[in-house]
Amino acid sequence: MKELNPTDPIGQNIIKAISNVCFSVFVFSVLIFTVIAITYQPPDPWESSRALTKIFTDYENATFKTDSSVFKTGEDIAASPLATPAGSLPPITESTIKQSEDQITTNSTLKSGCEDSSTLNCSDPRVLIAIQRFNLKTYKAIAFLDYQTPVNGSKPDECDVAWRFRNKKEKSWRKYRDFRRFRIGINDDDCSYKVVRPGRWHSGVNARRPRTQVISDGKDRTAKIAPPVKDDEIYDTIPVLGSDSAFRQGRYESLYMEFLCALGEARYLNRTFVMDLSVCLASTYTQSNKDEEGKDFRYYFDFEHLKEASPIVEEGEFMRDWKKWEKTRKTKVPLRKVASYKVTPMQLRRDKSTIIWRQFDAPEPENYWYRVCEGPAGKYIERPWESLWKSKRLMNIVSEISGSMDWDFDAVHVVRGEKANNKMLWPNLDADTSPDSLVNKLQGTIAPWRNLYVATNEPFYNYFDKLRSNYKVHLLDDYKYLWGNTSEWYNETTALNGGRPVEFDGYMRVEVDTEVLYRSKTRVETFYNLTTDCKDGINTC
Repeated sequence: MKELNPTDPIGQNIIKAISNVCFSVFVFSVLIFTVIAITYQPPDPWESSRALTKIFTDYENATFKTDSSVFKTGEDIAASPLATPAGSLPPITESTIKQSEDQITTNSTLKSGCEDSSTLNCSDPRVLIAIQRFNLKTYKAIAFLDYQTPVNGSKPDECDVAWRFRNKKEKSWRKYRDFRRFRIGINDDDCSYKVVRPGRWHSGVNARRPRTQVISDGKDRTAKIAPPVKDDEIYDTIPVLGSDSAFRQGRYESLYMEFLCALGEARYLNRTFVMDLSVCLASTYTQSNKDEEGKDFRYYFDFEHLKEASPIVEEGEFMRDWKKWEKTRKTKVPLRKVASYKVTPMQLRRDKSTIIWRQFDAPEPENYWYRVCEGPAGKYIERPWESLWKSKRLMNIVSEISGSMDWDFDAVHVVRGEKANNKMLWPNLDADTSPDSLVNKLQGTIAPWRNLYVATNEPFYNYFDKLRSNYKVHLLDDYKYLWGNTSEWYNETTALNGGRPVEFDGYMRVEVDTEVLYRSKTRVETFYNLTTDCKDGINTC
């Protein structure tokens, strides 16, 4: 056979043909990739003005899972603990306790030889040092930030003390409170103070802040009034724009919530975010089993942190200032209304209008804000998940539940509900999460008589009774008093809601369950430990 020579006409033609085929394949591949990139619609958890309704019902998203009873936000998905803000107190350590101890003068309330040991002075700084040292050794999951001076308890050898703390597993900088009663004794060798026995969570009632007062209404009944002091770590008031000139000098982007995409665009455009705090809760999470409008964003999320993460103004406040400007000034505020998502953030980057108002009047799916953030804009717009934290009011409940178990508990996450009833997609889930099966599987993982918190969407409280033969079982409904009509949560949410009580709804239950679950020492998951079924249905593992 004759050897091909590149200089021969036949050889040249074959090489050209191969080159053309390869180039055509390359061009075709690029074309397919481009089409996919342009047309792909990523799921968006804030899909329309009915933000929470769509989060719960329509979209699959790693942060807002609707059927797994686990709810993550920005502080949960951070890779490492957030840096402590400037001005915040560092955690108390053995080194700082030793420094305080060294500063105490020799003129103490206890004389040499322990002659005066029969009288306990709770304000003696050495009492606080003994309590600090005990807490540091006993509650290792807690970062203690500051203490109040101990006060007398109910007995001569008891002292009550309050402190602020953070949980080390929580990646936010938020602080919480506890107050406990300690029985104090004396060491025989050096007459120093020691903790004989600690009290339970919130047992030191003499050191607590002022709480709800009860007064008579004159009809043999009692009426409750809100506590005179609220949680001083919550600053979620609506920011006020201020003077007319300040309003005019600002640059705003108005919206009807497609939240994270819109917030990402506002950041990209270096504009203040105009936010509607009213959201809609899906029927899955309401007692009425109907979608409910008018839920306050602050019931569920940390508005204070959101304000610090991005320039925010509440929509009602913004509209009032805008109308005031229009009435008192001859000149109108420069406004650009954007009617289509096809106008990209990049095209708006140089727009000088004071207000950019996106309006979505087209039929579905062109009336969704997430369309703004897809395609080429996705290279420029980042959804700021780190801005979204859970409500501090709900996190206070999380701390109270965890503290009631002395921060020493294990947890099991039991997913049932609709998944357990759907045998086509989850054929084994119902049997694998039955009471008998749970007892058998947990015995090999969790030691007997441990505190066991059960995070679940199972509606029947007594479903887990068989576990009580082996564990100290705790369920969310065991702590109803934390959101009952005498609770701090009740008073503060009622105040937010214009004096009307707020339902502790299913969405709040999922948020609290999730955070207690994360604070456990051993965590057993449904789809990784209890059942062989796949989390998203058959053949999806």
